[in-house]
Amino acid sequence: MPKNYISNKDETVRLFENDFLEALSRVHWSVPLWVFIPIILFLLYRGFFIFHINVSDAILFIIVGIIIWTFSEYFLHRFIFHYVPNSEFGKRIHFLMHGVHHAYPKDSKRLVMPPSISLPLAALFFILFNTIFRNANILPFFAGFLIGYLFYDISHYAIHHFNMHNKFWLAIKNHHSKHHYQNPGLGFGVSQPAWDYVFRTTFSDKNGKSFDDENKKHV
Repeated sequence: MPKNYISNKDETVRLFENDFLEALSRVHWSVPLWVFIPIILFLLYRGFFIFHINVSDAILFIIVGIIIWTFSEYFLHRFIFHYVPNSEFGKRIHFLMHGVHHAYPKDSKRLVMPPSISLPLAALFFILFNTIFRNANILPFFAGFLIGYLFYDISHYAIHHFNMHNKFWLAIKNHHSKHHYQNPGLGFGVSQPAWDYVFRTTFSDKNGKSFDDENKKHV
């Protein structure tokens, strides 16, 4: 396969010789909804009916959770998914995690995160946040965090497979398309580009150059 191969079809490449592992790596776009919506509802149920968190506080923590997710999305995409080790083993792991998506961006079965990865990752995040909160406010906060994750996952599928007409969604799609087809070193925000503007990794022109690239011209 060429180094910079990019497929424009809804096709994929086999990642594992083992059929079970291969099946775990592919998932229908609706699966995250079936997995995480019950978890979100359970968190909110416990928050409202077991710990009696008032509505205004819950809404605040849900919003904070969504915002923290957007940062986590940016951080994971930029520093974890796009980190390419020098070793052959490291490069293989990178391809399994994210490189395959850049080679086959329209593969409809590898556009949302499979539960075999998303559930352990969610558990790790919950443990991390629980050490910070240490009270019931973790429940609406983490519900918001998971809402942000679901918005990201479904948005990612829609960006690659839906025709966008709304100006907001067109802007989101164009931002992510530049990441895939012009400069994968920029545009790490998928569901929104906010953190790309904060950390100056957004695109300043149609050629996919960054704001920093433009500023260097005037130095």
